[in-house]
Amino acid sequence: MTLISILGITAAFFTTGAYLPQAYKTIKSKSTGDLSVVTFAMVWTGTVLWLVYGIFLKDLPLILANSITSMLTGFILFLKIQSMIKAKK
Repeated sequence: MTLISILGITAAFFTTGAYLPQAYKTIKSKSTGDLSVVTFAMVWTGTVLWLVYGIFLKDLPLILANSITSMLTGFILFLKIQSMIKAKK
C-alpha cells in the first residue's frame, strides 16, 4: 500500500467517522428538529457524486468513504424528511 493510499484511507476514516456521532444521536433520540434538511441534502448529494467519481477512478478510499457517508447522511436525511412530513399532519 502506498503512502498516498494510506493518506486517503486516513482522510476517509475521519470524514466518514464525523457522521457517526450524529447518526447515533439522531437514531437514539429520534429527534431531527435541530438538523438542516438543506445541509443534509447537499452533503448526501455531494457524497453520492464523490462515490460515482471514485467508482470511475477505481479509487478504494473514495469508494469506501463515500459509500458509508452517503448511507449515513441519507438515513439522517430520510429521518429529517419523515419528521417534517409528520409535523405537517
